[in-house]
Amino acid sequence: MRTSQASILIVDDDDAIRGLLCACLEDDYCCATAASAEEAIALLQNGSFNLVLSDITMPGQSGLELCSYVQEMFPRTAVVMISAMTDIEYAVEAMRQGAFDYITKPFDLERVTMAVDRAVRYQHALDEKYRYEQVLEERVRIRTDELKTANDDLNFMLDTLYRNYRATLRGLARTLEARDIETRGHSDRVVAYSMKLGKKMGLNSIELIALEQGALLHDIGKVGVPDAVLLKPGSLTTDEWVRMRAHVGHGLRIIDGVEFLAGARFVVGQHHEKYDGTGYPHKLRGDAIHIHARIFAVADAYDAIRSDRPYRAGQPHEVACEEICANSGTHFDPRVVNAFMSIGKEEWEVVRRSAQNVEKAGAKIDQREISSFIISLQTPEAVTTKLKALCA
Repeated sequence: MRTSQASILIVDDDDAIRGLLCACLEDDYCCATAASAEEAIALLQNGSFNLVLSDITMPGQSGLELCSYVQEMFPRTAVVMISAMTDIEYAVEAMRQGAFDYITKPFDLERVTMAVDRAVRYQHALDEKYRYEQVLEERVRIRTDELKTANDDLNFMLDTLYRNYRATLRGLARTLEARDIETRGHSDRVVAYSMKLGKKMGLNSIELIALEQGALLHDIGKVGVPDAVLLKPGSLTTDEWVRMRAHVGHGLRIIDGVEFLAGARFVVGQHHEKYDGTGYPHKLRGDAIHIHARIFAVADAYDAIRSDRPYRAGQPHEVACEEICANSGTHFDPRVVNAFMSIGKEEWEVVRRSAQNVEKAGAKIDQREISSFIISLQTPEAVTTKLKALCA
């Protein structure tokens, strides 16, 4: 079956051959003719052809050069070469230049029409392939845009979730600080110190998230301690000390069952343990104390020494270092102390100043922090629940 819509450009320097081929094909195809490759190129630049039927040997540019040009500039146009040269090398070269078929002179008109039919069918297949690829590319583009939009929305929700999560933890910590003016700002500073030490100790992102949680909430159990005990200006009695020390258990019960705070339990439950085993509530010793709690102990002591108290002014960095080193191996893990001492005074001052501006610190959130937070939630159901709560 021939396709009447197909257009053919016949190129030959012999008028008789052009006329013969045109007469043979014009009933089924729309034919145009050119006497040279240069004339053919001009027609190609100003029109659209399904097939170029060209002689090889012509004055000026050869048919092979024309074939190469067509393949480069109009790759969906088929080319059939016609030549009086029967040497196989010419046929091979024509195919190498991109020709679909090769016909020798004197040619059989029936063979010409068959070759043209095959070439036109091949060209139509190229067009169909091109249109399919265009449709496919458009679908991929649309789908990619949809996925990008969905990904942007998800990133926004995760960012919002993470910021809200951090704000919630800080809110809990400040609820406690509001009861005790002496500890105002303590949570933010001790978190900053803990994170600095945690990074120095080589904790990964997920471990740092857990350390941050624990540092923020380490004293959350004090909400269960009566004001008469918590805010007593003088020394505590034995019974009052028992009630004060119970804040560790209160804190663990508060976060128990809150899955995304599971990592905080090490600092909440062990922040009063000492490296030599003289701490409470379980008198844990050495590495039996979780690394988060050992890091926190040094950070917490550093802030306590540096901060003002009713009974004394805050001490300089050098005094804090002396006291921490003096208690290495007893109160503190020597490895954590060594890590602490390897960080210069100026670095600690920068950390202290940045901790005063929580909003500025909160703005420094990157995708790695958010990813680590999501992984720390452990279960897809937990992520889904929190995302639904945000979108509600």
